[in-house]
Amino acid sequence: MAGGSGSSKGGDRVQHFTVGKEKFRVGDTVTLRPPSVDSNPFIARIHEVRKTKSNALRLYVSWFYRPEEARGGRKGFHGEKELFQSDHFDWVTQDAVNGKCNVHSLRDYQSLDQVKEFDFFTRFSYLAARGEFKPDRVPVYCLCEMPYNPDLFMIECEGCEEWHHPECVQLTRAEVEKMAHFVCAECTKHHMKKGKHRTRREGSDDPDGPSGKKRRTGRGE
Repeated sequence: MAGGSGSSKGGDRVQHFTVGKEKFRVGDTVTLRPPSVDSNPFIARIHEVRKTKSNALRLYVSWFYRPEEARGGRKGFHGEKELFQSDHFDWVTQDAVNGKCNVHSLRDYQSLDQVKEFDFFTRFSYLAARGEFKPDRVPVYCLCEMPYNPDLFMIECEGCEEWHHPECVQLTRAEVEKMAHFVCAECTKHHMKKGKHRTRREGSDDPDGPSGKKRRTGRGE
């Protein structure tokens, strides 16, 4: 990755530095220059800064991986702004830094009033050398039984409180947005047979799932 090196050059620890007019500190998440102008920037967290004998600064960073950069590649439930926090560390040069960015938890990302260009989220840790993820399992939703993707519009059944993609229940987003109430077909059948609602799917209280949204639908737009 950008300006990477396996070892430090030693030197004094530094708590902050400046690139252009922007000040950076240990703990900041930053974008680093990509290998070409048409590539996405690398993203990393600064853990340590050292000044060498020649007064050059070197940064010890941990990398965030995009889904397509990790084993298994990008899946349908990965959000466009999703990153994996990895255990891959490197020393990089100060001149590799482009600017600051924000890597939120999924819960905090869902609470943003506006997602800006350099807002990202992470919910998985990635063990890069082994190609493993933590956690290795997450709750699933909808008839398609896919993990939650915060980019996809969803609607909550008022019976079982399960979340569904409109297309999975033969609806369009436009139709859903005109509905005052929604009860899924299974709950309707269950109510007619038993006179009561179905129970909720295990794991439906997941705070990082669609119920963590500010609004009733998945994106809430």
